[in-house]
Amino acid sequence: MKTILVTGATGYIGGRLVPRLLGNGYKVRCLVRNPDHLGGRPWTGGVEIIKGDVLSGVGLYESMRGADAAYYLIHSMADVPNFQASEETAANNFIASAKEHGVNKIIYLGGLGSAVGGLSKHLTSRHRVGEILRSPGLNVTEFRAAIIVGSGSVSFEIIRYLVERLPFIPCFKYLQNTRCQPIAIRDVLSYLISALAGPAPGNRVVEIGGESTHTYRELLEIYAQSRGLKRRFFDSLFWSPEFSARFIGLMTPVPAMFAKPLLESLSNNVVCANEDAFRFFPEIKPLDYRTAVQYALMRTNEHNVETSWTMAYIPHYTQPRSFIDTEGLILEDRYISVNAPPDRIFSVFSGIGGDRGWLYAQFLWNLRAWLDRLMGGVGMRRGRRHPDKIHQGEPLDFWRVERVIEGSMLLLRAEMKLPGKGWLQFQADKESGGSSILRQTAYFEPLGFFGYIYWYSLYPLHKLIFAGLAAEIKRRAEMR
Repeated sequence: MKTILVTGATGYIGGRLVPRLLGNGYKVRCLVRNPDHLGGRPWTGGVEIIKGDVLSGVGLYESMRGADAAYYLIHSMADVPNFQASEETAANNFIASAKEHGVNKIIYLGGLGSAVGGLSKHLTSRHRVGEILRSPGLNVTEFRAAIIVGSGSVSFEIIRYLVERLPFIPCFKYLQNTRCQPIAIRDVLSYLISALAGPAPGNRVVEIGGESTHTYRELLEIYAQSRGLKRRFFDSLFWSPEFSARFIGLMTPVPAMFAKPLLESLSNNVVCANEDAFRFFPEIKPLDYRTAVQYALMRTNEHNVETSWTMAYIPHYTQPRSFIDTEGLILEDRYISVNAPPDRIFSVFSGIGGDRGWLYAQFLWNLRAWLDRLMGGVGMRRGRRHPDKIHQGEPLDFWRVERVIEGSMLLLRAEMKLPGKGWLQFQADKESGGSSILRQTAYFEPLGFFGYIYWYSLYPLHKLIFAGLAAEIKRRAEMR
């Protein structure tokens, strides 16, 4: 059985690739910075997980040892300083370790675009990473794709929210004359797996795309037609990519820091310049954009979204950290007796957030989200992947699911702007006589003087909200 290393397994593509590799009979090894972010996935128990970081090189030696092939699915999604230097360092570390261990095959997913007329910073960096990986002596296949259309993809979410929310939609002038060749997520996964199983092109760039090419406006129009929505479009003559990104950040769940690189990339023609994909992978028949949109909508409507762009979105002002019960933590703790079994209580508190809301004083949660976005935070923009199922490591509004014990406990870590670090924990324990105890605890670790001012000034309001939330969880669990 071949051993396959997957980097970026917590991301949108990697999270869908891993279960398909397992289904094809491969042994899968995942290199991740935070193994907790893979907790709760249906396939987690079937893979080997190694904690490490390609940028620092930690864990690379162990992850490469004995691997027959490796996927490089790492790149910066956001417009942040020094990302190009970081991406080059990570690629050099990765390829050096692959050479040292004699890994037979490397597969990389980069960005489609021609250098004629100049590329955006992000596309330039993606191409540079491909050049580093395609160094002599290795068998490297670099796929280049434009917009990836699938439920939960960042490109699809931008299109979806703009069309769903706005009766009048701006058409950015700098995108009016460029064309894009979007590709369905299922076709991307087919190419990635076929490159592993079939004869490899070998140190070659393979451009992949769907059956049709479109302008930015056509992408929006086809989505509107698929949903049966009547929308009007107007030319936004003086909007720059930065201003357009800020507009998207306000109108959609996608922050401007993610939208800007995508818009800048689309200012170039991103279409396939050759037919190598058909020559090397004739068995794959890519979908057209309209069909890809229909599949994505079907997945979204069925609440069957495997992965989302939000899984890879950790705000820059938060640091991954496991909850530790130490001195210096302020907590608001409460116990309530509930006439229901623990699993029924768990089903209530594990379903909070997203479209269902926060059960009590929703207007106050909305106000907190609005203030968070005003300060540059995430707000409620990320929602939740599934209305009922929840996995460790995934986002939930402006929280991150840090720990889940099915039927018993849920621990959320705050990712809103705070003068400190916060957690919210729910736990249901069985009691004698058929009833249970619901324990709800808010933990806060203040950062300096203003952290204490924040907590104690808002404590009366927090007390009201958390008391009402616990009472509502009790009421709903007993009603069920």
